Amino acid sequence: MRRRGLMSTLTKFANIFAATLATFATLLTVNNAQAEAQKNIVATITQIGEPLSVIAGGRAKIVTLMGEGVDPHLYRLTRSDVLKLNRADLIVYNGLDLEAQIVKLLTKFAAHKPVIGLAEVLRERGFLTKDGRAYDPHVWMDPVLWGTALQTAVDALARIDPKNAEFYHTNNAAYLIELGKLHSSAKRSIASIPNESGVLVTAHDAFGYFARAYGLEVLAVQGISTESEAGVKKIEDLVKTIVKRRVGAVFIESTVSARNVQALIEGAAARGHRVRIGGKLFSDAMGPTGTYVGTYIGMFNHNVTTIVRSLSGVSPKPQPRDQLAETKFSK
Repeated sequence: MRRRGLMSTLTKFANIFAATLATFATLLTVNNAQAEAQKNIVATITQIGEPLSVIAGGRAKIVTLMGEGVDPHLYRLTRSDVLKLNRADLIVYNGLDLEAQIVKLLTKFAAHKPVIGLAEVLRERGFLTKDGRAYDPHVWMDPVLWGTALQTAVDALARIDPKNAEFYHTNNAAYLIELGKLHSSAKRSIASIPNESGVLVTAHDAFGYFARAYGLEVLAVQGISTESEAGVKKIEDLVKTIVKRRVGAVFIESTVSARNVQALIEGAAARGHRVRIGGKLFSDAMGPTGTYVGTYIGMFNHNVTTIVRSLSGVSPKPQPRDQLAETKFSK
């Protein structure tokens, strides 16, 4: 009897174990199928990749080539980058020569898959130019303009993944609302800066669209690209302007050496004018992945707060670090 009961118990356990294995195998198969069905999107910069990750909501795989502290003007592709680009179903880059060292290689992939330069679809919206020659590529510094650019990427994603198209468009609409709130908040805060203090001095000329959107004046040591160094005369002229206009703060950037900005501070001090570093701004790259400043909205809020506080304005209310988690995006 005991042996028969033991056999019965073992049989039950065996059946339960077999059923569990079957269920696990089914789930694994489904998960693998879902992973294989996901579209692979490669973005060059985090200002593109992070918003697309929010909008995709896990239904597409978003890979970004350049991360924290990387200068896109100087970046060159690695072997692993080329593998990622080969596997991509869609490639999204900024354009206007931001990725100057790799743009020719990126466009070669267009013979086999969609390759989109987001900034280049905005020509009718009025690009900023420098000396009538080069277009300013730093379009993400205006969140309203950037939202229009991102729409192009979302439309392309919907075309290659039509079964999730409605999902992507719904999330994109929610994200555009957040960008609108971001713009309104920035406008209110920057309007509080006294007129005589509304001069933004930065390491390189990445804040033109920001200045146009919010009524500031930008003075920069380097031009719109970091490929060429600033000359001594440029630094001397900028020092004279800083002293003459009694500029109180200058800003360093996360992707550019602080050397030239330090030269401005020392030059002004030699002329009897004290100027301080107002803070570090995120220009050509965002903060670390997984942090508040590693999100587009967080990065932009950080820049606004840093600028407004340093230029004697009223900074916006502190934003909770889980702000994006509270936004209703579909998943």
